[in-house]
Amino acid sequence: MHRTRVKICGITQAQDATAAVQLGVDALGLVFYAGSPRNIELDSAAEVLSVIPAFVTTVALFKDASVEQVEQVTNKLDFDLLQFHGSESAAFIQQFEHPYLKAIGMQDQIDLQSILSSYSQCCGFLLDSHVAGAAGGTGETFDWETIPPELRQQIILAGGINPDNVAECITRIKPYAIDVSSGVESSPGRKDQGKMKQLMKQVRLTDG
Repeated sequence: MHRTRVKICGITQAQDATAAVQLGVDALGLVFYAGSPRNIELDSAAEVLSVIPAFVTTVALFKDASVEQVEQVTNKLDFDLLQFHGSESAAFIQQFEHPYLKAIGMQDQIDLQSILSSYSQCCGFLLDSHVAGAAGGTGETFDWETIPPELRQQIILAGGINPDNVAECITRIKPYAIDVSSGVESSPGRKDQGKMKQLMKQVRLTDG
């Protein structure tokens, strides 16, 4: 049986993290990018992490951050994975000696296989809508059919997924995991428990 893993990103409040965990979410993401409305400060991030139990993966998201910015987070907080949404090279990322995900903005004529091969130590690739200057959470989808069939069960699919289209997403693509942010929000950074519950219900029904 295929089981779609679910990551909810852009968590800014401990109560939202607790609600997501109770619904059975597999991973939670916190954004450390000042350009995002979901950006979180270190003290608030520590509060969120304090309520996340074992076996729920914690992810810190960065976009074209400096070495100092990444280390400021990783030296103070304990995350399972780092996630990079910018133009970071594999060499830049690997200097942190931490498991990581690489987000790829899906554009026309993108050579996906070439990009994947250049990040040989990456734990997983997140395919997202390409919006200049954004680090996810735009609510926009991309053409899922552009994902090569042989890669679909290896990737994390993001970009505009919500309770209304998640069943179609899983049925058509069968990704290893989905990443949802704005699709389960009442406002940027504020998760809607009803939307999260409906999303998880649809995922389970579709997985069968």
